[in-house]
Amino acid sequence: MTKTLLALNAGSSSMKFALYGGTPDLPLIKKGSVQGLGTAPLFYSQDGYPALSLKHDLSYEEALTHILDALPDFHKVQAVVHRVVHGGDLYTKPVFVTPDVIRSLKALIPLAPLHQPHNLHPMEIFAKLAPNMPQIAAFDTAFHAHRAELTRAFALSPSLRAKGMKRYGFHGLSYEWIIQCLSKERLDLLKGRVVAAHLGSGASVCAMQGGKSVDTSMGMTALDGLPMGTRCGSLDPGAILYMLETLGMYSHEISHVLYHEAGLKGLSGVSNDVKVLLEDPSKEAAFALEYFVFKTAQFMAMMAVSMGGVDAYVFSGGIGEKSEEIRRRILEHLAFLGEKPSLVFSADEEKMMALHAYQLLNERNMLHELS
Repeated sequence: MTKTLLALNAGSSSMKFALYGGTPDLPLIKKGSVQGLGTAPLFYSQDGYPALSLKHDLSYEEALTHILDALPDFHKVQAVVHRVVHGGDLYTKPVFVTPDVIRSLKALIPLAPLHQPHNLHPMEIFAKLAPNMPQIAAFDTAFHAHRAELTRAFALSPSLRAKGMKRYGFHGLSYEWIIQCLSKERLDLLKGRVVAAHLGSGASVCAMQGGKSVDTSMGMTALDGLPMGTRCGSLDPGAILYMLETLGMYSHEISHVLYHEAGLKGLSGVSNDVKVLLEDPSKEAAFALEYFVFKTAQFMAMMAVSMGGVDAYVFSGGIGEKSEEIRRRILEHLAFLGEKPSLVFSADEEKMMALHAYQLLNERNMLHELS
C-alpha cells in the first residue's frame, strides 16, 4: 500500500496543505488551502474547482477537519509535517512532535506572536483527531542556525545574549527550497555567492554561499529587516522607548502598530498589497513602494558585503515571483555592483517540509510499505 505525507502550513488566517506520495520524488497528489479564517472562509483546491464558501464562524479544528475530509485516502497518510516559524536554539533540525516539544515551542511565542501560536495549534488538534499518527515539526529558523556568531550577535551584554537575545533569522524553509532549485538548475551558482530575496507579506533577504546561510536580514523576531506588508522592518529601538515613555502607549498597542499597522500599509495608508499599490496613482502609494524597493536593495547589498561579493540574485515569495516591476526597480539600485544573473523561483515551503519529513522518517526506519 502506497503511503503518503501531509504537509501543513498554518497561519493566523489561513491553513495551506499539500499531500505527497511517499516515494523519494514525493509526487504531489493534492494541494489547497483554507483562506479567510475569522472573516469569510474559503476552501481552495489546486484541482481547478471554484472556491468553496465555508461557514463564517469556522473554527481552526473545523478547518483542519475540512482539509482532512478533502484528502483522498486519509488512512494512507504516514505522517504530517508542520511548519514552525521559531525553533530558537533548541531546534536546529526537524524533530518529531511530542508534548514536551510543544511546551518548549510555546515558550517562544513572544518571539513570533504573529505565527507561532497558529503553527502549534494544529499539532494539538491532530493529537486528538489522529493520536497515533507521527507528527513532525520543520523550522524556519533552522537554516540559519549555524551562521557565524558575528552575524548572529546583538551588541548587548553577555548576560542578555545568554537569555536568547540574538539574531535567529526566518524564512529558512523558503531559502532551503531555493537551494534545492539551484542544485537542479544552476549548480554553478549553488557553489557561489547568492543573495536571495523572499518577498511577500513577510519579507527578508539571505546571503547564501555553498548552499548555506551566511547572513540574513531578520533578527530575533520576524519584525526586523525589510519593511513588509504590515510589519515595520528595522526600527530605531529608541522609537519604541519614545512610544512607551513619551506617547504613553501600552506594550500591546505598540505591538499592534509594529505588526499590523506599519510597513506598506502604514506608509501608504492604502493597502499592504503591492498589486493594489502599483495601480494606485497617489503619491503615498508611490512612496511606499519606493521605500520598499530602496530598503530591499540596501539589505541585498548588505548581504553582498557579508560574502565579499555576489554572483547572482534570486527572487521568491508572492511579490518576488509575480512583480517584474518590483524586481526591475530593486536591480536598478544594485546596478553599481555590476551585472549579475537574476533568477526567479516559486516558493514551495510545503515540498521542503515534506522532504525533511521523508528524510527524518527514513532515519527512524518508519517508512515501511511505502510502495
